[in-house]
Amino acid sequence: MTAPPLTAADIRDCLEGVIPAVMATCAADGTPNVAYLSHVQFVDPEHVALSFQFFNKTRENVLANPAGTVLMIHPDTAAMFRLNVHYLRTETSGPLFEHMKARLAGIASHSGMENVFRLQGADVYRVSAIEAVPGGGRLPAPSDAPRRQLLGALRCLSERLAACTETDQLFDATMAGLAAGFGVDHAMLLMHDASAGRLYTVASHGYAESGVGSEIALGEGVIGVAARERTPIRIMHMTSDRSYSRAMRDSVIDTGLSARLDTEIPLPGLPAPGSQLAVPVCVGSALLGVLFVESERELRFTYEDEDALVVLAAQLGQAMRGLQASADAAAEESAGTVASGDAPPPAPQPVLVRYFEADGSVFLDDDYLIKGVAGAIFRRLVCDYLHAGREAFTNRELRLDPALGLPDISDNLEARLVLLARRLVERDASVRIERTGRGRFALRVTRPLRIEHVERGG
Repeated sequence: MTAPPLTAADIRDCLEGVIPAVMATCAADGTPNVAYLSHVQFVDPEHVALSFQFFNKTRENVLANPAGTVLMIHPDTAAMFRLNVHYLRTETSGPLFEHMKARLAGIASHSGMENVFRLQGADVYRVSAIEAVPGGGRLPAPSDAPRRQLLGALRCLSERLAACTETDQLFDATMAGLAAGFGVDHAMLLMHDASAGRLYTVASHGYAESGVGSEIALGEGVIGVAARERTPIRIMHMTSDRSYSRAMRDSVIDTGLSARLDTEIPLPGLPAPGSQLAVPVCVGSALLGVLFVESERELRFTYEDEDALVVLAAQLGQAMRGLQASADAAAEESAGTVASGDAPPPAPQPVLVRYFEADGSVFLDDDYLIKGVAGAIFRRLVCDYLHAGREAFTNRELRLDPALGLPDISDNLEARLVLLARRLVERDASVRIERTGRGRFALRVTRPLRIEHVERGG
């Protein structure tokens, strides 16, 4: 029986950038040219993308004569494959370009070629045929190179996510599943703040500090680029390129407080990561957040890890959206039963809640808590508690409050409440958010509160 023809998917291990590829082209007059390639990127079974870094002879040739041949070597078995390719187009922006740019940055840092490897474009080629070169080794049998059982781990984690009834459970199950099933020692989940153009950390695993509430801008670092372009970004070598290194937050916004009262929460991360993988969490075209994993080891995350985390991120996004809708529906059904509670008895020392209108930042006495939409939510809860004695609230009433500035349904209110609840616990505050049912929660206060609003410019 004749074996089916090889596709780019069959030799995807060769496209990991471990061994440089070689490309042969011909000029318009038939003069041949052979050159090494920095990177060949898998696009789909019928297409690959080659890195365009300089206008050299190879580039000149493919523009005049779009046919070429690429020789690739399997990094484990030395099996060689010859690809017949045909140049289609060059992409200078967008997901494919950013994916290749990030990968090339890692390769450049690994090889000490940061000043040489600068991606100008991603040249997309159609693969017309792939031929195994005789005597060049063979593809490994499954028993030759056992891999982590990612499919089984994905199935197990999917079942755990499906059983979650609250968003905080969903976040914790994701972190635990990545550690137990995927062997990931360092991970974090960030949610998208569409109004601010930033991402904020809601869960992490493997770091000395959780970093809950830390932020990063869209387009900044591996995480920010993955979010902006809605595409996975995988780096296999430590990179010194600031565009893709772990980015910290911008300088502190001046809120009129003394320098010691800054609003920066350090973003967790390894000081010298060898491998990183950031996968956007989306529902349709809506960006919900980014799932990020990293390791001190180089070459830690393969394309199979990337594929598995893309599937996981898709399910995570659907699960978050489903829990959000379910919580809203449950809160609406029980709206008539929501009641106010009595304020707790006074304690000797009240807590001063300072709310800064400029950026929505909140301080408990002199201790920074949170800012942005989460800060506006906390202010709303405290005001209702102080002025009306309310302790019981619903997600739905917050979603319908225009003063909170929730941009749209893609801005996950559940995640905001999880973030706020976790920050209150981490700061050992005298205020807690406690779930009391689906789509309902209570404000638990152990010391009296006093609120102070600081106007813009104040």
